[in-house]
Amino acid sequence: MAIAAYTLGARVGYNYIHGEIWQDYETFEAALHEAKAAGYLGENLFGTNFCFDLYAVHGYGAYICGEETALIESIEGKKGQPRFKPPFPASYGVFGKPTNVNNTESYTSIPWIMQHGGEAFAALGVANSGGTKLFSISGHVEKPGNYEVKMGMPFSELLAMTGGVWKGRKLKAVIPGGPSTAVLPASAIMTATMDYDGLSKARSSLGAGSMIVMDETTCMVKTLHRLSYFFYEESCGQCTPCREGTGWVYRVIDRIVNGKGKMEDLDLLTDVSNNIAGRTICALGEAAATPVLSFIKHFRPEFEYYIQHGKSMVEHQ
Repeated sequence: MAIAAYTLGARVGYNYIHGEIWQDYETFEAALHEAKAAGYLGENLFGTNFCFDLYAVHGYGAYICGEETALIESIEGKKGQPRFKPPFPASYGVFGKPTNVNNTESYTSIPWIMQHGGEAFAALGVANSGGTKLFSISGHVEKPGNYEVKMGMPFSELLAMTGGVWKGRKLKAVIPGGPSTAVLPASAIMTATMDYDGLSKARSSLGAGSMIVMDETTCMVKTLHRLSYFFYEESCGQCTPCREGTGWVYRVIDRIVNGKGKMEDLDLLTDVSNNIAGRTICALGEAAATPVLSFIKHFRPEFEYYIQHGKSMVEHQ
């Protein structure tokens, strides 16, 4: 971030850290003290007129603050809600100053690129997806964790790095980039490559690389129930389609899970989701709609079975 600040002529930087990872905040604070003591942050660095101060900002667990303008609002001490754009952060950002917003993962690539060159970094990956990517893999694998791999790696190889699906079970589905990306059945993900174009071709997206792996025992109805509750809780409430729509979606799926669903609920869920997407200030509304549409598309028989029998197809088997 200091290199980026020097390049841009910036005087101040902020690293916004999610509110639910306090240990990471404390670790970063300790690193800041070390950097200042070593003369890497502060006034007139290395005998020049360049000055740069870097601050850690501890968030409060709001998913919405992953949106850049909501993050800026939170840094300023206000409620984390997205701003209307324009103006864009590049012209009016933190405290009204021009602001460059990037993910921490992007900044970490800068020293390697400076040492080895942009072409070498791009060559680590594939066309249109250069470099490496961090995947935070959770769910039904033998070795969940964070994996940094070259862009374009086949999913099958990445899955093998985790020790494969746990307990010798079969792969059922994968959410490749976090809850806001479309779920893919095993047949689609096993032939996909882990890059922007590869996952787009498979009808999903890379997202943040927050991968959730699900085995054959997973009930997709209950999984969507949990995801829909998450988006219902995390909607900031500023936009009517998102505020009301996420509540509708959750209540309908909750009705299905509790044995009171109707077949027309599946069309209702699709209709509500389509009326959320593209009608909000930020992308959270679309992020909430994507799982609903993809789960019903790929696993509709499970939803129909649950509605007909009042219980999970997987649990029945």
